[in-house]
Amino acid sequence: MTISQKPVVGKSQLVETIAETIPNGPGGAAILAAGIGCAAIGILALAGDASKAINGLLNFYNPTGALSGVTTVAIIVWLVAWFTLSRRWATKTVAMSRVNIAAFGLLLVGVLLTFPSFMDFLQGK
Repeated sequence: MTISQKPVVGKSQLVETIAETIPNGPGGAAILAAGIGCAAIGILALAGDASKAINGLLNFYNPTGALSGVTTVAIIVWLVAWFTLSRRWATKTVAMSRVNIAAFGLLLVGVLLTFPSFMDFLQGK
């Protein structure tokens, strides 16, 4: 809850105290959904690189190979996560520090799993 002081026009008194509650759930939903989307890219890239069957499933467009499916599915995951979280958290106040830590962790997962040396290490190549 945030308490702000706003000046009252036409009064000699300086301020009036008004309590405001602004839910941060929609913002938290956007941040966490972005992290989920980043992790989805990494997980799908690793799965496509490790398995020929998954690579074939993710090949939506031959000139780009599995990358077309990885990015398309990751965008769908991101949008579904954003929609779902924003509906659930529309009027709620969430712990933004936890949301930010979770989103950063998911971003780190996405970056690591798209880093070729790390992917090769995980696959034992």
